[in-house]
Amino acid sequence: MQALSFAAHIPLVCFGIAFPAMVLVMEWLGQRTGDPIYRTIARRWSRVMVALFAVGVITGTVLSFEMGVLWPNFTATFGGVFGMGFAIEGFSFFMEAIFIGIYVYGWDRLSPRAHLLSGIPIVVTGFTGSWMVIAVNAWMNHPGGFRLVDGRAVDIHPWSALFANDYLWHELIHMYIAGYIVTGFAVAAAYAVARLRGRWTRYEKTAMAVPLTIAALAAPVQLLVGDWAAREVADKQPVKLAAIEGLPRTEKGAPLHVLGWYHDGEVKFGIRFPKMLSVLAHHDPNAEVVGLDAAPPSQRPPINVVRVAFQTMVGIGTLLAALGVLVLFVRVRKRRLPDSPWFFRALAVAGPLSYVALVCGWVTTEVGRQPWVVYKIMPTNQAVTGAGGIPVGYAGLWIVYLGVAAGVVWILRRLARAPLDVPVATPVHKEA
Repeated sequence: MQALSFAAHIPLVCFGIAFPAMVLVMEWLGQRTGDPIYRTIARRWSRVMVALFAVGVITGTVLSFEMGVLWPNFTATFGGVFGMGFAIEGFSFFMEAIFIGIYVYGWDRLSPRAHLLSGIPIVVTGFTGSWMVIAVNAWMNHPGGFRLVDGRAVDIHPWSALFANDYLWHELIHMYIAGYIVTGFAVAAAYAVARLRGRWTRYEKTAMAVPLTIAALAAPVQLLVGDWAAREVADKQPVKLAAIEGLPRTEKGAPLHVLGWYHDGEVKFGIRFPKMLSVLAHHDPNAEVVGLDAAPPSQRPPINVVRVAFQTMVGIGTLLAALGVLVLFVRVRKRRLPDSPWFFRALAVAGPLSYVALVCGWVTTEVGRQPWVVYKIMPTNQAVTGAGGIPVGYAGLWIVYLGVAAGVVWILRRLARAPLDVPVATPVHKEA
């Protein structure tokens, strides 16, 4: 149930992180250039921002209830450790809601400068809210800031637990960049589909340029942040790295396997690169890498689930980075976006794929920590509820989310069909 709710909520988190900034960039360009097309785009996007925020309220509220209902022993034991983080997240949420209201209803009521400034708190609170949740997750992966006495958390230091945690920063930056990648490619994909259907006015071209450029810049950077994250995992959660790679034994000069399936203590049908895992994990071809033999079988995560999720994330991320480099190359060399129909087909697919990569990344993080809900301190089977009726609740949750998804599609389609505030018609390219 928690995984389902998370998969429904996480793309909305990405839009909460990145989309307000894109809206403000469009409005700022309109004020700077005096071109009404930018203001038209920003105003239409602000309606989408409100709709997605409202849906995020639904999925976020469900997640909040699930924390207490599904994980009673976890929240009872450690609520004093991470409670401050969720309190700040709640404050950020309410501030974000207030300023979204001011921004959306202030288009014709505030001066241009005041209206632009009213959007800045939306960007800030979108960041701080996600920061707090990621801080709690980082603490679950690398707990500290307390002592456990007779099953109770005592001597609690929330600041040390949540903000002085050196496992936080790579998670935060990795997720923040992912937010811009997912949002940028998702928005650009919508306009790529319009282009393939024959709609390619100045409006679509301008609306695609900003999110696509942002995603193209972020995607290659994510590869570098991913390398940093992998080295942190190798240092603080070595068994997770062993599961990701399918490394059965601790060894020096550990090889890397691309693709393949872990079975009977080895990766079968994979492409082997000698010593490459040691290079990636420690930047040393002869470094020792901890294998699965460092933990008893009962304390190892489900290897193929983690491994497939990780390789899917890396594979998609690499393709998105290559697409981003192509966009930047053409933009720098020819001062325009690529115009091949194949490029727009690839871009239309990149939007959904970025979401798949995002979910696979979180599967790697959360399933790779198993069987611990708080790493090396509280096993998941001690944290989860023993109440009955969970299958009924799970089925009900599916029904709710399918209904919410249908509602989101309906709302977004209505917003997309709304008439434009300015005339932007231009001839359609023949190859469209």
